[in-house]
Amino acid sequence: MTTSTLGLIVPPAAGLVPIDGQALYGGRDVRFIARGLGIPGISPEGFDTVVDRILALAAELRDAGAEAVSLMGTSLSFYRGLEFTNALRERMQEATGLPCTTMSHAIVNSLRALGIQRVAVATAYIDTLNQRLVDYLASCGITVTHIEGLSITGVEAVGQVPGETLMALAERTVAADRSAQGLLISCGGLLTLDLHVPLERQLGIPVTSSSPAGFWDLMRTGGLDPASPGHGRLFAPESALERAA
Repeated sequence: MTTSTLGLIVPPAAGLVPIDGQALYGGRDVRFIARGLGIPGISPEGFDTVVDRILALAAELRDAGAEAVSLMGTSLSFYRGLEFTNALRERMQEATGLPCTTMSHAIVNSLRALGIQRVAVATAYIDTLNQRLVDYLASCGITVTHIEGLSITGVEAVGQVPGETLMALAERTVAADRSAQGLLISCGGLLTLDLHVPLERQLGIPVTSSSPAGFWDLMRTGGLDPASPGHGRLFAPESALERAA
């Protein structure tokens, strides 16, 4: 069987494939390759210094064999609004001739797949990015019931946030407004995959988060089956997702 190659543009300079790829799809005929942008910080000012490199890295990934490409940075892809995000995806596709997506498209696609129109949001972000995320989701027809962030700007620091901290943050955001139909944990650097199942059990609502949704969406963009049982409702077989939604 032929192995598919999928490309990721990631915020850290090291350009490593996030560990969720192996956890979700390690037993499949797919390999992930990555290139790093080297953002200096998780802020609009930090993103402005690297955003013009995205197309060149997408082309590098194509030349390395990628059959589809995702910009795996959530706030990096939504911080200038929906019009910019959609235009960026189009420019990536024009520059590479490949199907492309972004992590911001991924979170919205995952929310829609789960049937979530009102969502509680927990993030790693500063308030400025939180507000831009609220606006971005609103422009996609999704209402944020409550949002709370950890005010982290360090690229390495997000990967060091303990699971207990994220669990508590998630619980607070949902408790603030019980009308939420689901939970989104936003920031690709947060380690969230292992929290999906316990949070869904505890909160009784579906959960999605940036990095897992990014891989799920990239698999779909590449024409591959994104199911990965045992990782929460988003990763159930497509038929089950359609019934739930």
